Amino acid sequence: MEHKISSLDVGWWVVSHEQKLWLPQGDLPHGNAAELGLAGSQGSVIGEWQGEKVWLIREDRSENMVSVRQIIDQDVALFQLAGRGVQLAEFFRSHRWCGYCGHEMHHSKSETACLCGHCRQRYYPQIAPCIIVAIRRGEEILLAQHARHRNSIYTVLAGFVEVGETLEQAVAREVMEESNVKVKNVRYVTSQPWPFPHSLMMAFMADYDEGVLQHDGKELIDAGWYRYDNLPLLPPPGTVARRLIEDTVAICRAEAD
Repeated sequence: MEHKISSLDVGWWVVSHEQKLWLPQGDLPHGNAAELGLAGSQGSVIGEWQGEKVWLIREDRSENMVSVRQIIDQDVALFQLAGRGVQLAEFFRSHRWCGYCGHEMHHSKSETACLCGHCRQRYYPQIAPCIIVAIRRGEEILLAQHARHRNSIYTVLAGFVEVGETLEQAVAREVMEESNVKVKNVRYVTSQPWPFPHSLMMAFMADYDEGVLQHDGKELIDAGWYRYDNLPLLPPPGTVARRLIEDTVAICRAEAD
C-alpha cells in the first residue's frame, strides 16, 4: 500500500512512469530518499534486495527516464524486481477507470489489485504467456534476427501463446509460422519474467524434425542454421534466450567430444 516517503526511508528505488525507469546515474538508485530527492513522494515496498527494501514510486522524473533494458545485464534478481516495479506502475496507470462501468477505481489494501466501488469488479495485473525455443539440428542451432531488434543480435524463436492452445502447441505453431520448420522432442527448460511489457517467457528446447528453412519476412529479417562453434552476435547474458543457446552449445560440444 502506498504512503508518503519520509526522509529517513532507505533502500533501492524503482521510479517508473509509462514503462520507463529512472536511472539518474545509469544504475538503479540506491540510498536515502532525502539524498535522492524522493522524500515526499508516494511509494510502496515491492520486495527486498540484499537485505534492503525495494520501493516503487510512480512518477515522471523527466530526465534519465529510460527502458528497463538498460539494467538487463545486472544481477537477474535485481532486474526482475525492477521489471516488477515497471509492470506494476503501468498496471496502476492503465487501471484508473473500470473497463466495465467506467467509474474510477481504487487500490486494494490487502492485495495487488484495483477495485471498482460501483460495479464491484476486481482487476489484477495481467501476464502474457510466451514461449521461447532453441531448435537443434545435429551440430547446428536455428537463430534469427528479429525485426523488432535494433541491432545485429541473432536469437532463438519466440512468440505469444494463443487462446486455447497448450505451450507445446504454441512452440510448434510459432516455429512453423516463423521458419517453416517442424520440431519434435519439445521439452521444458525454465521460465523468466519479461517486462516488455508484461510477459512470462517459458523456455523450451526442441529437435529439428523436417522442413526447409524459410523465415517469415514480417517478423524476421534473417534466419539460419549456425554451427555451435561459429555463432553470430548473441543476446546478452542473463536472458533466457542466451541460456537456451549456451545450453544447446554445451550439448553439441559434449557430443562432438
